Amino acid sequence: MNEHIIEVKNLVKTYEGKKVVKGEIFGLIGPNGAGKTTIIKILTTLVKPDKGEVFINGLNLFEEAQEIKKIIGVVPQENNLDRDLTVYENLLIYGLLYKVKDLKNRIKEILKLVELWERRNSLVSTLSGGMQRRLVIARAFLPDPPILFLDEPTVGLDPQIRRFIWEIIRKGKRIGKTIILTTHYIEEAENLCERVGIIHKGKLLAIGSPEELKERLGKFVVEHIDGNGKLIQWICKTKEEAYQLIQEKKIPLTIRAINLEDVFINFTGRRIE
Repeated sequence: MNEHIIEVKNLVKTYEGKKVVKGEIFGLIGPNGAGKTTIIKILTTLVKPDKGEVFINGLNLFEEAQEIKKIIGVVPQENNLDRDLTVYENLLIYGLLYKVKDLKNRIKEILKLVELWERRNSLVSTLSGGMQRRLVIARAFLPDPPILFLDEPTVGLDPQIRRFIWEIIRKGKRIGKTIILTTHYIEEAENLCERVGIIHKGKLLAIGSPEELKERLGKFVVEHIDGNGKLIQWICKTKEEAYQLIQEKKIPLTIRAINLEDVFINFTGRRIE
């Protein structure tokens, strides 16, 4: 039976009744300004909603915030590191603040996890953006929290570095972490997350695994570009239905498998930009 590690009840902005399963990677997908960061700030005790209840690992967010802070790690959108200190010093200070046991060995373990051990004596100001992002993630891992919140963990990074970050996130899952991330990259959600929530204009419109959400919509997309260059699409439940449509229309059509972006567009009426 799945154990729910995060539960939201009657929270404003229609986030009510949603649960995150222990040990999963759960993604919130939506465009900039959709409300993803607001949810993260609420769940990490930085912002208080007007009403509702949130439970994290059985703890009431609004009554036991200090206890919750001990069991969560947070990766904000910005790389809020001390640029005048080294990689090692950034983690050392953070570890001392959080009273991490066996700190020196723990720092070595985490820096090797994110492949920054060889740069441990480098000033943060000399690191690339991708390396700084890995260091922010390492800092969140350092106290060994069971729950990690990652707000747009790969925003602004090139595809190669983005995939490297994905592998670090997968490593987190393999060692038992529950990971909640926000992203506006559809590919990222589809590749990383066991379940996703589609958020638009502050509302959580749908929740489920990428496969479940695609299955609800259909299996195939038939497409046609008209004389004005406009893309026209039809959603079909079966390949037979798609082929029948192609025969009926008697115009040039293409057929492809449905993807998570199709689901997002169906719910929101727009693409993520």
